[in-house]
Amino acid sequence: MPPDFSLNSTLGQIQTWKDQNKRIVFTNGVFDILHLGHVTYLKQARSLGDVLVVGVNDDTSVRRLGKGPERPINPEKARAAVIEALSAVDAAVIFSEDTPAALIGAIAPDVLVKGGDYDPECDDPNNKKYMVGRDTVLENGGEVVAIPLVEGFSTSSIVRRMRAPE
Repeated sequence: MPPDFSLNSTLGQIQTWKDQNKRIVFTNGVFDILHLGHVTYLKQARSLGDVLVVGVNDDTSVRRLGKGPERPINPEKARAAVIEALSAVDAAVIFSEDTPAALIGAIAPDVLVKGGDYDPECDDPNNKKYMVGRDTVLENGGEVVAIPLVEGFSTSSIVRRMRAPE
């Protein structure tokens, strides 16, 4: 039976890692069409700890993010399975909320990671550079990190190039 990528099915493993004093890193995203920017980012995120848990937006939340009417291109379980198959990733969890705040609260990671378009120092939740879950992680003694983006790689730009007339 394929994994369901739910938080409930992953919490036991997360607790085991915590009991083993593993440093848990968390990040999240859509990860619709995997590209160099994604794998570079995930590899760097994993280097910040012992375990990398990735929150993957479900299909409905991707549509609410306004990524475009054709998005997501790949369904949530396919996206989560591809992410979890990467050597840098230890677990993928699908979430349906607009933000991963509840997921971060439940996992209580040691490190929260986002791309360089976010600012770990930003404490204004209304600022688009604010990292959701930042306050929770910092209150628990964790660390918040932004990893530089790989220039020229984004799913949105790939979709635009695919749709462009020749």
